[in-house]
This record gives sequence, C-alpha cells and structure tokens, in this order.
Amino acid sequence: MIDAAEEWLAGVDGCRDGWVAAFMAPADGVVRVRAVPRFADVVAAPEAPATIAVDIPIGLPERVGHGGRAAENAVRPLLGMRQSSVFSVPSRAALAAADYRAACRAALATSDPPRQVSKQLFMLAPKIREVDDCLRADACWAGRVFEAHPELAFWRLNGGAALDEPKKVRGGCYEPGLALRRRLLIEEGLPAAVVNGAAPKGAGLDDLLDALACAAIARRIYRGVATPFPDPPERDAFGLPMAIWA
Repeated sequence: MIDAAEEWLAGVDGCRDGWVAAFMAPADGVVRVRAVPRFADVVAAPEAPATIAVDIPIGLPERVGHGGRAAENAVRPLLGMRQSSVFSVPSRAALAAADYRAACRAALATSDPPRQVSKQLFMLAPKIREVDDCLRADACWAGRVFEAHPELAFWRLNGGAALDEPKKVRGGCYEPGLALRRRLLIEEGLPAAVVNGAAPKGAGLDDLLDALACAAIARRIYRGVATPFPDPPERDAFGLPMAIWA
C-alpha cells in the first residue's frame, strides 16, 4: 500500500529482463526495489516517482564529434580507470537503425571524424529508444527524468574521487568492487538491508547497486544540489537535455 501523501523518487538501471528500479522516499529514506519489464512501468508505478534518474543516454544528437556528446566528454576525465564505462553516444539516426551494419553506416555518415558504433552501445539501442519514446510522448516527463551514470554517481558519493576498484572483472561480478560500492551507498544513508540484499529476479547484483546509486542521484536532483555535465546542458532536436547528472 502506497501512502499518497509520500513523495517518491526512483533510480533505474537496465537489466537482463528489463529494468531494475529503486524507489526511494526522500523524507524517511525507505527504499523499495523491484524489476519491471518496461521503462514506462517505472513512470506509471504506484509510487508515482516525481524524479527519476536512469542510467541510459537521454537526448540524442543529429551529429556527433570526437568522443560522442559533450556529456560523455565532460565526465570521462573525472573517472580515471573507470572512464571506459562511458560509451560514446552516436547520432539519433544510428540508434534508429534496424541492425548493427546499418547503425555503423549511419554513424559513419553523422560523425566527425567518422566513427562506427560500438557493439556494446548498439546492444543498448532498444532501451535508449524506449526511454526516448517515453519522454517525447509526454513532455511533462522530460522535466522529471534525468540521465545518470553509476560510475559518475559513485564518484560523487566518493567525495569527487574515481573508484579504484571495478565492479566486474572478465564479465563477472568482482566482490572487492561491489563491497566498495555497498559501503558508499550505506554511508549515503541507503538502508543496509537493501544494499546488502539480493537483486530482483532477472537482475544482477551490479544492476541493483547501480540502480541504488542512481536513486542517490535522484535525491540530489530533488534537493537541488546535483550538477549537470555539461552545465548548462545541451539539447537535442526535440528539446531533450543532453547532460549526465551527479
């Protein structure tokens, strides 16, 4: 049962079966985590989150320069050895392509210097389009949904210092890196039982921690103390901001 008088926030990360969402009540720090199949299910959740921070690119450029958008280029220098986790976002046309070869052709035609799409980024294209469609379909959500990035979130929670431990090694979860991220989340005031708990079905432990990190950024945005990178944000052809918040 959701208290209608309570205002909620959400941190969201993509996972194998859809999205893992960490719903947070900023007044008392209560956090509820669950997996949902569609991003629209987060927006329409019973908690009705007023602010959502999601680990997905928001605002898609028509053309891109070296390193992707200004947002990616602004945060990479902050992240040290973790900067490889910040993918270069290609053009809207490349992300709309039906297959990888078509995406690379579109990316080459809309980038300077010409650059193909990384396979890792192209695998995210359906989720990027899902969020983009949601925000363009309802203008009110464009002011409530913000782009975040877990490694930048943990940089913020770590006092503006890049983490020295990865969360994964050779495709598997790396416990020292997970332990460091758990400690930072608990120090930020997130419930230890949730931080140390099991991930929802269809999500990994790293997905859970990333969603919680995004929830911490959603709370910073809600409190008016978060910073966009770049500041001020650029905007795409549809008016969506292109900035990563922390």
